[in-house]
Amino acid sequence: MENRGAVTQQLEVPTTGPLLADVRPPGSKSITNRALICAGFGAGTSTLSGALDSEDTQVMVAALRQLGVDVQWDRASETLRVRGCGGKPPEARADLLLANSGTSIRFLTAMLAACHGTYRLDGVPRMRQRPIADLLAALTALGADVRGEQPGGCPPVLVASSGLRGGDVTIRGDISSQFLSGLLLAAPYARGEVAIHVYGTLVSQPYVRMTLAVMRQFGVDVNEDSLRQFRIPAPAVYRGCHYTIEPDASAASYFWGAAAVTGGQVTVQGLDRQSLQGDVAFCDCLERMGCRVDWQAGRTTVHGAPLRGIEVDMNAISDTVQTLAAVALFAEGPTTIRGVAHIRHKETDRIADLARELRKLGAGVEELADGLRIVPGQVRGAVLDTYQDHRMAMSLALVGLRVPGVVINDPGCTAKTYPRFFDDLRSLRERPA
Repeated sequence: MENRGAVTQQLEVPTTGPLLADVRPPGSKSITNRALICAGFGAGTSTLSGALDSEDTQVMVAALRQLGVDVQWDRASETLRVRGCGGKPPEARADLLLANSGTSIRFLTAMLAACHGTYRLDGVPRMRQRPIADLLAALTALGADVRGEQPGGCPPVLVASSGLRGGDVTIRGDISSQFLSGLLLAAPYARGEVAIHVYGTLVSQPYVRMTLAVMRQFGVDVNEDSLRQFRIPAPAVYRGCHYTIEPDASAASYFWGAAAVTGGQVTVQGLDRQSLQGDVAFCDCLERMGCRVDWQAGRTTVHGAPLRGIEVDMNAISDTVQTLAAVALFAEGPTTIRGVAHIRHKETDRIADLARELRKLGAGVEELADGLRIVPGQVRGAVLDTYQDHRMAMSLALVGLRVPGVVINDPGCTAKTYPRFFDDLRSLRERPA
């Protein structure tokens, strides 16, 4: 992972009037890391254009290189060239340090369990608190030798595998969709067909559809039934290809949210109704709150307007909860967000810690079992903690566009998925009077 220099410890967000802006966020982290897995363990050479350059993707690239996979990165053209190992990593032993990248540790654990070798996967202290036991249990049922060193099956993870035999496996859907995505990505490398059954509520369903779409582009088609049962042909291998990565829709939510907060107009290039990423549905939430949304091929524009509170289930777009919470501070009436109990297990507890910061800004906040209820008050400036959570920093910065005195602690944490976020935010321009 690159050293990007000293981290600025605090940043005060400059206020602005209504925005008139046209932006293109960097490539999707979720798609980039899925494509890296398929390309790295596939056969042949792949070219990934529009790839995201951030901490999470740097972690994945560094891990693949440590496994002996040839990855060339042309940052100027945002292109990765990957010569796949065909499911046989040249390095059969490795200690992989994966920071706090959930996709990296979960996808690599599953893929390496399908290979042959001995590996240890670890991360930062917060990673050792993030659950992975359900994924390990599912891999064990398929014949892998995997275990977590921490209580509750948390990382570090030890993999001493001679491959997956295939067969039927059941996995919970209510903790993290990344567990299911990891299983899906690894299943083609089993010795026989794999059938995956999901029980309970499947959270973040669009991310599973994204996984299936990326697998399809690399030559593996999965037979699925309503995201409850999946049948994956095996043994199979991903085939190298040229793959273009969309801009990150979760990152786009901050710019659409900026239009709502300032009463401006912001167009995001490269994303529309046909996007692979479910988080474009964040615009539907803004529309319900009173904004106008123009959907066009290859671009989506949000026009700010007087806002009203809503009640919304954000299970499918949970990475945008913090963005909507920031917008809700400026609405008439309360906003209730439900269906997101699983976000307590992200980079931080995104319910309790978000509630704490919103209260600093003057809101009344009630924590719910599966979300929170936000009652707007007199919004005021405050010094806001980010808990080493990139989404906390980016979403709460929106408040500062309208309210003076909003200071973000540890703004450098955005390097996880969007290193230049605050530069791009500063580049937005007010609408001419």
